[in-house]
Amino acid sequence: MNSPVAKLNFSGIRLVAFDIDGVFTDGRFYLSNDGVESKAFHTQDGYGVRALLKSGVHVAVISGRSSAAVLLRMKELGVPHVILGCDDKVAAFESLRNQLNVDRSATAFVGDDIPDLPVLKIASIAIAVANAVDEVRDYCDYTTSATGGCGAVREICDLIRRANIQ
Repeated sequence: MNSPVAKLNFSGIRLVAFDIDGVFTDGRFYLSNDGVESKAFHTQDGYGVRALLKSGVHVAVISGRSSAAVLLRMKELGVPHVILGCDDKVAAFESLRNQLNVDRSATAFVGDDIPDLPVLKIASIAIAVANAVDEVRDYCDYTTSATGGCGAVREICDLIRRANIQ
């Protein structure tokens, strides 16, 4: 599907939800001998999220994994909708969309792997990061130039924010 940006209506997006591992990060996590997990986040992604939130677009993260590092980073960024340890991303996305009273036509989801496909299929704009698996990139409307953990989130935030101020 991978339509050019010009054909996608990013200006109508009022809710964008992101997977975490492979999207906000490069997909790796570090686990110490003591069982402490850490992740690396891109600073420019953080600025993009803050700017998008400031523009009035709802931002959420929905991940199958639970992580204290993710909770801390999302709190720092002011992301109000953080759903971790999620077994059913579609139900979580739909519940959040209904809670925020956002029409499905005004939603986007960003993913990188097979567990993201069901929710990508119900979002108005399905977005893959450059390092997504083939099945996800093949399905999505847009694929970022940047990879997860290396500016992909910023790229998406900038596209949506710019489209909403034009």
